Amino acid sequence: MDQVKKIVFNKRNIKMTIKKLTEEVKKIYEEIIKKNAVANDLTESVQKQYRLSAQNLYHYLVLRSFDLRKLHDNLSELGISSIRSAEGYVFSNLYNVLKILHLLQGEKWEDVHEIKTAGYKKSLKLLRKHTNDLFYESEKGTEIMVTLPDQAATDVNLIRNLVKEGMRIARINLSHGDIDHWQKMLDNIRLVREETGKRVKVYMDLSGPRIRTSEILLHTKKGKVNDFVRLNIGDRLVLTKKPTTGKQTIYSDKDNIVQSTEISVLLPQIIDDLKIEDNVYFDDGMIKAKVISKTPENVELKIRKAYKTKLSSNKGMNLPNTHLNLPSLIQRDIDLLPFVCENSDILGYSFLRTPEDVRNLYAELDKIGDKKTGVVLKIENQEAFENLPLILFEAMKRKKIGVMIARGDLAVEIGFERISEVQNEILWLCEAAHIPVIWATQVLENLAKTGVATRAEVTDASFSVHAECVMLNKGPYIVDAVKTLKDIIKKMRTHSVKKKSALRALKVAKKALARME
Repeated sequence: MDQVKKIVFNKRNIKMTIKKLTEEVKKIYEEIIKKNAVANDLTESVQKQYRLSAQNLYHYLVLRSFDLRKLHDNLSELGISSIRSAEGYVFSNLYNVLKILHLLQGEKWEDVHEIKTAGYKKSLKLLRKHTNDLFYESEKGTEIMVTLPDQAATDVNLIRNLVKEGMRIARINLSHGDIDHWQKMLDNIRLVREETGKRVKVYMDLSGPRIRTSEILLHTKKGKVNDFVRLNIGDRLVLTKKPTTGKQTIYSDKDNIVQSTEISVLLPQIIDDLKIEDNVYFDDGMIKAKVISKTPENVELKIRKAYKTKLSSNKGMNLPNTHLNLPSLIQRDIDLLPFVCENSDILGYSFLRTPEDVRNLYAELDKIGDKKTGVVLKIENQEAFENLPLILFEAMKRKKIGVMIARGDLAVEIGFERISEVQNEILWLCEAAHIPVIWATQVLENLAKTGVATRAEVTDASFSVHAECVMLNKGPYIVDAVKTLKDIIKKMRTHSVKKKSALRALKVAKKALARME
Protein backbone atom coordinates (compact mmCIF):
# COMPACT_ATOMS: atom_id res chain seq x y z
CA MET A 1 0.00 0.00 0.00
CA ASP A 2 2.83 2.40 0.88
CA GLN A 3 4.51 1.62 -2.44
CA VAL A 4 1.28 2.43 -4.34
CA LYS A 5 0.94 5.77 -2.52
CA LYS A 6 4.55 6.59 -3.35
CA ILE A 7 3.98 5.92 -7.06
CA VAL A 8 0.81 8.06 -7.13
CA PHE A 9 2.59 10.85 -5.28
CA ASN A 10 5.45 10.76 -7.81
CA LYS A 11 3.04 10.93 -10.74
CA ARG A 12 1.30 13.94 -9.26
CA ASN A 13 4.58 15.76 -8.75
CA ILE A 14 6.43 14.68 -11.88
CA LYS A 15 5.78 17.89 -13.79
CA MET A 16 6.96 20.02 -10.91
CA THR A 17 10.07 17.84 -10.55
CA ILE A 18 10.93 18.11 -14.25
CA LYS A 19 10.43 21.88 -14.26
CA LYS A 20 12.65 22.34 -11.21
CA LEU A 21 15.32 20.05 -12.66
CA THR A 22 15.26 22.01 -15.90
CA GLU A 23 15.86 25.24 -14.01
CA GLU A 24 18.74 23.76 -12.01
CA VAL A 25 20.50 22.20 -15.01
CA LYS A 26 19.98 25.37 -17.04
CA LYS A 27 21.61 27.42 -14.29
CA ILE A 28 24.80 25.33 -14.64
CA TYR A 29 24.57 25.36 -18.44
CA GLU A 30 24.25 29.14 -18.57
CA GLU A 31 27.10 29.58 -16.08
CA ILE A 32 29.38 27.64 -18.43
CA ILE A 33 28.31 29.79 -21.40
CA LYS A 34 28.83 32.93 -19.35
CA LYS A 35 32.39 31.90 -18.41
CA ASN A 36 33.35 30.31 -21.72
CA ALA A 37 35.47 33.32 -22.69
CA VAL A 38 37.96 32.23 -20.03
CA ALA A 39 37.97 28.73 -21.51
CA ASN A 40 38.62 30.18 -24.98
CA ASP A 41 41.60 32.16 -23.68
CA LEU A 42 43.04 29.02 -22.10
CA THR A 43 42.72 27.01 -25.31
CA GLU A 44 44.77 29.55 -27.24
CA SER A 45 47.96 28.70 -25.34
CA VAL A 46 47.77 24.89 -25.36
CA GLN A 47 48.77 22.40 -28.04
CA LYS A 48 46.22 22.22 -30.85
CA GLN A 49 45.30 18.63 -30.00
CA TYR A 50 44.44 19.71 -26.45
CA ARG A 51 42.14 22.64 -27.25
CA LEU A 52 38.90 20.74 -26.79
CA SER A 53 40.40 19.09 -23.72
CA ALA A 54 41.38 22.38 -22.09
CA GLN A 55 37.93 23.77 -22.77
CA ASN A 56 36.27 20.67 -21.30
CA LEU A 57 38.48 20.80 -18.21
CA TYR A 58 37.37 24.38 -17.57
CA HIS A 59 33.72 23.39 -18.09
CA TYR A 60 34.23 20.56 -15.59
CA LEU A 61 35.60 23.00 -13.01
CA VAL A 62 32.48 25.13 -13.43
CA LEU A 63 30.26 22.04 -13.17
CA ARG A 64 31.99 20.82 -10.00
CA SER A 65 31.70 24.20 -8.32
CA PHE A 66 28.02 23.22 -7.87
CA ASP A 67 26.73 20.63 -5.41
CA LEU A 68 25.20 18.01 -7.73
CA ARG A 69 24.18 15.31 -5.26
CA LYS A 70 20.39 15.78 -5.35
CA LEU A 71 20.38 16.79 -8.98
CA HIS A 72 21.76 13.60 -10.48
CA ASP A 73 19.64 11.37 -8.21
CA ASN A 74 16.49 13.06 -9.50
CA LEU A 75 17.71 12.77 -13.10
CA SER A 76 18.31 9.04 -12.63
CA GLU A 77 14.82 8.68 -11.16
CA LEU A 78 13.45 10.00 -14.46
CA GLY A 79 15.54 7.55 -16.45
CA ILE A 80 17.79 10.28 -17.83
CA SER A 81 21.48 9.55 -18.10
CA SER A 82 22.83 11.47 -15.15
CA ILE A 83 25.92 13.65 -14.97
CA ARG A 84 27.78 11.29 -12.65
CA SER A 85 30.22 10.17 -15.33
CA ALA A 86 30.32 13.15 -17.68
CA GLU A 87 33.93 14.21 -16.94
CA GLY A 88 35.10 13.91 -20.53
CA TYR A 89 32.16 15.66 -22.24
CA VAL A 90 30.61 18.15 -19.82
CA PHE A 91 28.89 20.71 -22.05
CA SER A 92 27.58 18.13 -24.49
CA ASN A 93 26.12 16.12 -21.61
CA LEU A 94 24.37 19.13 -20.07
CA TYR A 95 23.00 20.15 -23.47
CA ASN A 96 21.51 16.69 -24.05
CA VAL A 97 20.06 16.50 -20.53
CA LEU A 98 18.33 19.86 -21.06
CA LYS A 99 17.01 18.74 -24.43
CA ILE A 100 15.45 15.61 -22.91
CA LEU A 101 13.96 17.54 -19.97
CA HIS A 102 12.24 19.92 -22.42
CA LEU A 103 10.94 16.98 -24.49
CA LEU A 104 9.45 15.47 -21.34
CA GLN A 105 7.48 18.70 -20.96
CA GLY A 106 6.29 18.53 -24.58
CA GLU A 107 8.60 21.33 -25.67
CA LYS A 108 11.22 21.55 -28.38
CA TRP A 109 14.51 23.07 -27.30
CA GLU A 110 17.43 24.00 -29.51
CA ASP A 111 19.92 26.41 -28.04
CA VAL A 112 22.13 28.32 -30.44
CA HIS A 113 25.67 28.65 -29.12
CA GLU A 114 29.13 28.88 -30.62
CA ILE A 115 30.85 26.47 -28.25
CA LYS A 116 32.76 23.67 -29.97
CA THR A 117 32.66 20.75 -27.62
CA ALA A 118 33.52 17.06 -27.34
CA GLY A 119 30.71 14.55 -27.15
CA TYR A 120 30.92 11.16 -25.48
CA LYS A 121 32.59 9.29 -28.36
CA LYS A 122 34.92 12.18 -29.15
CA SER A 123 36.02 12.34 -25.50
CA LEU A 124 36.97 8.64 -25.58
CA LYS A 125 38.93 9.16 -28.80
CA LEU A 126 40.79 12.14 -27.35
CA LEU A 127 41.81 10.25 -24.21
CA ARG A 128 42.88 7.26 -26.29
CA LYS A 129 44.90 9.45 -28.67
CA HIS A 130 46.69 11.23 -25.82
CA THR A 131 47.35 7.89 -24.12
CA ASN A 132 48.73 6.39 -27.33
CA ASP A 133 50.95 9.44 -27.85
CA LEU A 134 52.51 8.89 -24.42
CA PHE A 135 52.57 5.09 -24.36
CA TYR A 136 51.76 2.92 -27.38
CA GLU A 137 49.79 3.26 -30.59
CA SER A 138 46.70 1.08 -31.01
CA GLU A 139 46.76 -0.23 -27.42
CA LYS A 140 43.47 -0.09 -25.53
CA GLY A 141 44.24 -1.62 -22.17
CA THR A 142 45.99 -0.50 -19.00
CA GLU A 143 49.78 -0.57 -19.39
CA ILE A 144 52.10 -2.05 -16.75
CA MET A 145 55.17 -0.13 -15.60
CA VAL A 146 57.81 -1.68 -13.34
CA THR A 147 60.54 0.02 -11.30
CA LEU A 148 63.76 -1.78 -12.18
CA PRO A 149 65.90 -2.94 -9.23
CA ASP A 150 69.71 -2.58 -9.25
CA GLN A 151 69.82 -6.23 -10.31
CA ALA A 152 68.48 -5.25 -13.75
CA ALA A 153 71.89 -3.75 -14.60
CA THR A 154 73.53 -7.19 -14.47
CA ASP A 155 70.67 -9.68 -14.88
CA VAL A 156 69.20 -9.50 -18.36
CA ASN A 157 67.08 -12.56 -17.59
CA LEU A 158 65.09 -10.54 -15.05
CA ILE A 159 64.10 -8.07 -17.75
CA ARG A 160 63.26 -10.95 -20.13
CA ASN A 161 60.87 -12.42 -17.56
CA LEU A 162 59.28 -9.07 -16.77
CA VAL A 163 58.63 -8.39 -20.46
CA LYS A 164 57.33 -11.94 -20.96
CA GLU A 165 54.76 -11.47 -18.17
CA GLY A 166 53.54 -8.08 -19.38
CA MET A 167 55.85 -5.19 -18.46
CA ARG A 168 55.53 -2.60 -21.21
CA ILE A 169 57.33 0.32 -19.53
CA ALA A 170 60.59 0.03 -17.57
CA ARG A 171 61.10 2.69 -14.90
CA ILE A 172 64.59 3.81 -13.92
CA ASN A 173 64.74 5.87 -10.73
CA LEU A 174 67.49 8.49 -11.11
CA SER A 175 67.55 9.09 -7.35
CA HIS A 176 69.76 5.99 -7.11
CA GLY A 177 72.88 5.06 -9.05
CA ASP A 178 74.82 6.86 -11.75
CA ILE A 179 74.97 7.08 -15.53
CA ASP A 180 77.17 3.96 -15.86
CA HIS A 181 74.67 1.95 -13.80
CA TRP A 182 71.65 3.27 -15.72
CA GLN A 183 73.38 2.64 -19.04
CA LYS A 184 73.77 -1.05 -18.19
CA MET A 185 70.02 -1.23 -17.52
CA LEU A 186 69.34 0.47 -20.86
CA ASP A 187 71.65 -1.97 -22.68
CA ASN A 188 69.77 -4.93 -21.20
CA ILE A 189 66.40 -3.42 -22.15
CA ARG A 190 67.59 -2.91 -25.73
CA LEU A 191 68.87 -6.50 -25.86
CA VAL A 192 65.48 -7.88 -24.76
CA ARG A 193 63.69 -5.65 -27.27
CA GLU A 194 65.84 -7.07 -30.08
CA GLU A 195 65.43 -10.68 -28.90
CA THR A 196 61.69 -10.60 -28.39
CA GLY A 197 60.57 -7.97 -30.89
CA LYS A 198 58.38 -6.55 -28.11
CA ARG A 199 58.13 -2.84 -27.50
CA VAL A 200 59.37 -1.72 -24.11
CA LYS A 201 59.39 1.98 -23.34
CA VAL A 202 61.81 3.56 -20.88
CA TYR A 203 60.61 5.94 -18.18
CA MET A 204 63.18 7.89 -16.14
CA ASP A 205 62.29 9.67 -12.91
CA LEU A 206 64.12 12.91 -12.11
CA SER A 207 65.03 12.90 -8.43
CA GLY A 208 63.87 16.41 -7.50
CA PRO A 209 64.84 18.09 -4.22
CA ARG A 210 65.60 15.49 -1.53
CA ILE A 211 63.94 16.64 1.70
CA ARG A 212 65.49 14.15 4.10
CA THR A 213 67.25 13.84 7.41
CA SER A 214 71.03 14.17 7.24
CA GLU A 215 73.52 11.58 8.43
CA ILE A 216 73.13 10.63 12.09
CA LEU A 217 76.12 9.15 13.96
CA LEU A 218 75.73 8.99 17.74
CA HIS A 219 78.44 7.45 19.92
CA THR A 220 77.02 5.50 22.87
CA LYS A 221 78.64 4.95 26.26
CA LYS A 222 79.33 1.35 25.27
CA GLY A 223 81.36 2.45 22.27
CA LYS A 224 78.72 1.69 19.62
CA VAL A 225 77.70 4.11 16.86
CA ASN A 226 73.96 4.51 16.26
CA ASP A 227 72.57 5.96 13.01
CA PHE A 228 69.34 7.08 14.70
CA VAL A 229 67.91 9.24 17.46
CA ARG A 230 65.14 8.05 19.79
CA LEU A 231 61.89 10.00 19.91
CA ASN A 232 58.69 9.57 21.91
CA ILE A 233 55.42 11.47 22.05
CA GLY A 234 55.95 14.81 23.76
CA ASP A 235 59.71 14.94 23.06
CA ARG A 236 61.35 18.00 21.53
CA LEU A 237 63.41 17.75 18.33
CA VAL A 238 65.56 20.57 16.96
CA LEU A 239 66.19 20.84 13.21
CA THR A 240 69.28 22.92 12.60
CA LYS A 241 71.05 24.47 9.63
CA LYS A 242 74.39 23.78 11.32
CA PRO A 243 76.29 20.66 10.20
CA THR A 244 75.83 17.99 12.85
CA THR A 245 75.77 14.22 13.07
CA GLY A 246 73.02 14.46 15.67
CA LYS A 247 72.54 14.87 19.42
CA GLN A 248 70.35 12.88 21.79
CA THR A 249 68.42 14.51 24.65
CA ILE A 250 70.36 14.73 27.91
CA TYR A 251 68.53 15.25 31.22
CA SER A 252 69.85 16.66 34.50
CA ASP A 253 69.43 14.85 37.81
CA LYS A 254 66.16 16.75 38.25
CA ASP A 255 64.85 15.62 34.85
CA ASN A 256 65.42 19.04 33.28
CA ILE A 257 66.57 19.03 29.66
CA VAL A 258 70.24 19.94 29.45
CA GLN A 259 70.54 19.16 25.72
CA SER A 260 67.68 18.65 23.23
CA THR A 261 67.67 16.00 20.54
CA GLU A 262 69.06 17.68 17.41
CA ILE A 263 69.59 16.71 13.77
CA SER A 264 70.29 18.51 10.51
CA VAL A 265 68.56 18.08 7.16
CA LEU A 266 69.87 17.62 3.61
CA LEU A 267 68.24 20.88 2.47
CA PRO A 268 68.74 23.31 5.38
CA GLN A 269 66.95 26.12 3.49
CA ILE A 270 63.61 24.47 4.34
CA ILE A 271 64.09 25.82 7.88
CA ASP A 272 63.55 29.35 6.52
CA ASP A 273 60.17 28.33 5.08
CA LEU A 274 58.82 26.51 8.15
CA LYS A 275 56.38 28.47 10.31
CA ILE A 276 55.05 28.04 13.84
CA GLU A 277 52.29 25.38 13.88
CA ASP A 278 53.47 23.80 10.59
CA ASN A 279 53.38 20.01 10.55
CA VAL A 280 56.56 18.04 9.88
CA TYR A 281 56.30 14.31 9.13
CA PHE A 282 59.22 11.87 9.07
CA ASP A 283 59.67 8.42 7.55
CA ASP A 284 56.37 8.11 5.65
CA GLY A 285 54.45 9.67 8.53
CA MET A 286 55.71 7.21 11.14
CA ILE A 287 56.78 10.17 13.29
CA LYS A 288 54.65 13.34 13.28
CA ALA A 289 55.68 16.65 14.79
CA LYS A 290 54.64 20.31 14.91
CA VAL A 291 56.83 23.45 14.88
CA ILE A 292 56.63 25.17 18.28
CA SER A 293 59.46 27.71 18.05
CA LYS A 294 61.88 29.13 15.52
CA THR A 295 65.17 31.04 15.29
CA PRO A 296 67.13 32.01 12.14
CA GLU A 297 69.23 28.84 12.52
CA ASN A 298 66.83 26.30 14.06
CA VAL A 299 63.25 25.17 14.41
CA GLU A 300 62.05 23.28 17.47
CA LEU A 301 59.46 20.54 16.99
CA LYS A 302 57.21 18.75 19.43
CA ILE A 303 56.57 15.08 18.67
CA ARG A 304 52.79 14.50 18.41
CA LYS A 305 52.71 10.90 17.21
CA ALA A 306 55.40 8.24 17.14
CA TYR A 307 54.44 4.92 15.53
CA LYS A 308 58.13 4.07 15.79
CA THR A 309 60.70 5.52 18.20
CA LYS A 310 63.82 5.54 16.02
CA LEU A 311 64.43 8.29 13.47
CA SER A 312 67.33 7.27 11.24
CA SER A 313 69.64 8.92 8.72
CA ASN A 314 68.35 9.73 5.23
CA LYS A 315 64.65 9.37 6.09
CA GLY A 316 62.10 11.27 4.02
CA MET A 317 60.35 14.36 5.35
CA ASN A 318 56.95 15.78 4.39
CA LEU A 319 55.88 19.37 5.04
CA PRO A 320 52.18 19.47 4.10
CA ASN A 321 51.41 23.00 5.40
CA THR A 322 54.61 24.69 4.27
CA HIS A 323 55.04 26.71 1.09
CA LEU A 324 58.59 25.86 0.09
CA ASN A 325 60.72 28.29 -1.88
CA LEU A 326 62.65 25.41 -3.42
CA PRO A 327 62.98 24.74 -7.14
CA SER A 328 61.34 21.45 -8.10
CA LEU A 329 63.90 21.19 -10.89
CA ILE A 330 67.29 21.03 -9.17
CA GLN A 331 70.63 21.55 -10.95
CA ARG A 332 71.41 17.82 -10.91
CA ASP A 333 68.18 17.15 -12.84
CA ILE A 334 68.95 19.91 -15.35
CA ASP A 335 72.41 18.45 -15.95
CA LEU A 336 70.88 15.00 -16.54
CA LEU A 337 68.19 16.17 -19.01
CA PRO A 338 70.28 15.56 -22.18
CA PHE A 339 70.99 11.98 -21.06
CA VAL A 340 67.35 11.42 -20.09
CA CYS A 341 65.94 12.78 -23.35
CA GLU A 342 68.41 10.78 -25.44
CA ASN A 343 67.78 7.47 -23.67
CA SER A 344 64.16 7.52 -22.45
CA ASP A 345 60.70 7.82 -23.96
CA ILE A 346 59.15 9.43 -20.88
CA LEU A 347 60.53 11.48 -18.00
CA GLY A 348 58.91 11.75 -14.60
CA TYR A 349 58.90 15.18 -12.95
CA SER A 350 59.12 14.77 -9.18
CA PHE A 351 57.93 17.06 -6.39
CA LEU A 352 56.46 19.78 -8.58
CA ARG A 353 54.04 22.11 -6.82
CA THR A 354 52.90 24.87 -9.17
CA PRO A 355 52.31 25.67 -12.86
CA GLU A 356 55.55 27.66 -12.72
CA ASP A 357 57.40 24.41 -12.03
CA VAL A 358 55.98 22.98 -15.27
CA ARG A 359 57.04 26.11 -17.17
CA ASN A 360 60.56 25.79 -15.77
CA LEU A 361 60.88 22.18 -16.96
CA TYR A 362 59.51 22.99 -20.42
CA ALA A 363 61.95 25.90 -20.71
CA GLU A 364 64.89 23.60 -19.96
CA LEU A 365 63.63 21.03 -22.49
CA ASP A 366 63.33 23.80 -25.09
CA LYS A 367 66.95 24.81 -24.42
CA ILE A 368 68.18 21.37 -25.47
CA GLY A 369 65.71 21.22 -28.36
CA ASP A 370 63.66 18.29 -27.06
CA LYS A 371 60.09 17.96 -28.30
CA LYS A 372 59.68 14.19 -28.43
CA THR A 373 60.10 13.05 -24.81
CA GLY A 374 56.88 12.50 -22.91
CA VAL A 375 56.48 14.26 -19.55
CA VAL A 376 54.69 12.72 -16.57
CA LEU A 377 53.83 15.09 -13.72
CA LYS A 378 54.00 13.33 -10.37
CA ILE A 379 51.35 14.55 -7.93
CA GLU A 380 52.90 13.71 -4.57
CA ASN A 381 52.27 16.67 -2.28
CA GLN A 382 49.32 18.70 -1.08
CA GLU A 383 50.30 21.89 -2.91
CA ALA A 384 50.49 20.07 -6.28
CA PHE A 385 47.05 18.56 -5.70
CA GLU A 386 45.52 21.92 -4.84
CA ASN A 387 47.11 23.43 -7.96
CA LEU A 388 46.29 20.47 -10.21
CA PRO A 389 43.81 22.20 -12.58
CA LEU A 390 46.28 25.02 -13.24
CA ILE A 391 49.13 22.52 -13.59
CA LEU A 392 47.11 20.59 -16.21
CA PHE A 393 46.44 23.71 -18.28
CA GLU A 394 50.17 24.47 -18.26
CA ALA A 395 51.04 20.84 -19.06
CA MET A 396 48.88 20.88 -22.20
CA LYS A 397 51.43 23.14 -23.89
CA ARG A 398 53.38 19.97 -24.69
CA LYS A 399 52.17 17.09 -26.86
CA LYS A 400 53.00 13.98 -24.81
CA ILE A 401 51.91 14.34 -21.19
CA GLY A 402 50.56 12.28 -18.33
CA VAL A 403 49.96 12.42 -14.58
CA MET A 404 51.16 10.00 -11.91
CA ILE A 405 49.21 9.63 -8.66
CA ALA A 406 52.15 9.06 -6.31
CA ARG A 407 50.00 7.80 -3.48
CA GLY A 408 52.79 7.22 -0.95
CA ASP A 409 54.00 10.76 -0.31
CA LEU A 410 50.55 12.13 -1.15
CA ALA A 411 48.90 10.00 1.55
CA VAL A 412 51.44 11.18 4.14
CA GLU A 413 50.81 14.84 3.28
CA ILE A 414 47.02 14.87 3.02
CA GLY A 415 46.32 12.10 5.54
CA PHE A 416 45.57 8.43 4.92
CA GLU A 417 41.89 9.03 5.61
CA ARG A 418 41.69 11.34 2.58
CA ILE A 419 43.79 9.45 0.02
CA SER A 420 40.83 7.55 -1.47
CA GLU A 421 38.91 10.79 -1.97
CA VAL A 422 41.88 12.67 -3.42
CA GLN A 423 43.00 9.93 -5.81
CA ASN A 424 39.46 9.91 -7.23
CA GLU A 425 39.50 13.68 -7.67
CA ILE A 426 42.79 13.44 -9.56
CA LEU A 427 41.31 10.74 -11.82
CA TRP A 428 38.25 12.92 -12.50
CA LEU A 429 40.25 16.05 -13.31
CA CYS A 430 42.58 14.15 -15.64
CA GLU A 431 39.65 12.46 -17.37
CA ALA A 432 38.10 15.89 -17.90
CA ALA A 433 41.40 16.99 -19.49
CA HIS A 434 41.68 13.72 -21.48
CA ILE A 435 45.11 13.15 -19.91
CA PRO A 436 46.36 9.61 -19.15
CA VAL A 437 46.99 8.66 -15.52
CA ILE A 438 49.56 6.34 -13.94
CA TRP A 439 48.35 4.61 -10.75
CA ALA A 440 51.40 4.21 -8.51
CA THR A 441 52.79 3.30 -5.09
CA GLN A 442 52.31 0.07 -3.13
CA VAL A 443 50.35 -1.72 -5.85
CA LEU A 444 50.62 -5.45 -4.99
CA GLU A 445 53.52 -4.49 -2.73
CA ASN A 446 53.18 -7.44 -0.37
CA LEU A 447 53.12 -9.86 -3.30
CA ALA A 448 56.23 -8.27 -4.84
CA LYS A 449 58.11 -8.39 -1.52
CA THR A 450 56.95 -11.68 0.04
CA GLY A 451 55.34 -13.69 -2.74
CA VAL A 452 51.91 -13.56 -1.05
CA ALA A 453 49.24 -11.01 -1.95
CA THR A 454 46.81 -9.61 0.61
CA ARG A 455 43.10 -9.42 -0.13
CA ALA A 456 43.15 -5.65 0.29
CA GLU A 457 45.93 -5.09 -2.25
CA VAL A 458 44.21 -7.29 -4.83
CA THR A 459 41.11 -5.11 -4.45
CA ASP A 460 43.28 -2.01 -4.78
CA ALA A 461 44.93 -3.42 -7.91
CA SER A 462 41.53 -4.10 -9.46
CA PHE A 463 40.66 -0.40 -9.05
CA SER A 464 43.79 0.52 -11.01
CA VAL A 465 42.01 -0.22 -14.30
CA HIS A 466 40.50 3.25 -13.91
CA ALA A 467 43.97 4.51 -14.90
CA GLU A 468 45.78 4.13 -18.21
CA CYS A 469 48.91 2.68 -16.59
CA VAL A 470 49.81 0.96 -13.31
CA MET A 471 53.24 1.09 -11.70
CA LEU A 472 54.68 -1.78 -9.67
CA ASN A 473 57.67 -1.30 -7.40
CA LYS A 474 60.62 -3.65 -7.11
CA GLY A 475 60.79 -6.78 -4.94
CA PRO A 476 62.08 -10.37 -5.01
CA TYR A 477 58.77 -11.59 -6.44
CA ILE A 478 58.20 -8.76 -8.92
CA VAL A 479 57.80 -11.13 -11.89
CA ASP A 480 54.92 -12.89 -10.08
CA ALA A 481 53.41 -9.49 -9.26
CA VAL A 482 53.47 -8.48 -12.95
CA LYS A 483 51.78 -11.71 -13.97
CA THR A 484 49.08 -11.32 -11.28
CA LEU A 485 48.46 -7.69 -12.18
CA LYS A 486 48.13 -8.56 -15.86
CA ASP A 487 45.49 -11.20 -15.00
CA ILE A 488 43.59 -8.77 -12.74
CA ILE A 489 43.57 -6.08 -15.44
CA LYS A 490 42.42 -8.56 -18.09
CA LYS A 491 39.51 -9.72 -15.95
CA MET A 492 38.46 -6.24 -14.81
CA ARG A 493 38.56 -4.86 -18.36
CA THR A 494 35.77 -7.29 -19.32
CA HIS A 495 33.44 -5.52 -16.89
CA SER A 496 31.82 -2.17 -17.45
CA VAL A 497 33.08 0.54 -15.14
CA LYS A 498 30.60 1.13 -12.35
CA LYS A 499 30.92 4.76 -11.34
CA LYS A 500 28.27 6.30 -9.09
CA SER A 501 29.85 9.31 -7.44
CA ALA A 502 27.92 11.65 -5.16
CA LEU A 503 29.43 14.82 -6.70
CA ARG A 504 29.46 17.35 -3.91
CA ALA A 505 31.06 20.68 -4.84
CA LEU A 506 34.84 20.37 -5.06
CA LYS A 507 37.07 22.86 -3.27
CA VAL A 508 39.81 22.26 -5.81
CA ALA A 509 37.43 23.34 -8.60
CA LYS A 510 36.27 26.48 -6.79
CA LYS A 511 39.82 27.57 -5.94
CA ALA A 512 41.04 27.02 -9.50
CA LEU A 513 38.15 29.03 -10.97
CA ALA A 514 38.80 31.90 -8.58
CA ARG A 515 42.45 32.05 -9.64
CA MET A 516 41.62 32.02 -13.35
CA GLU A 517 38.96 34.72 -13.35
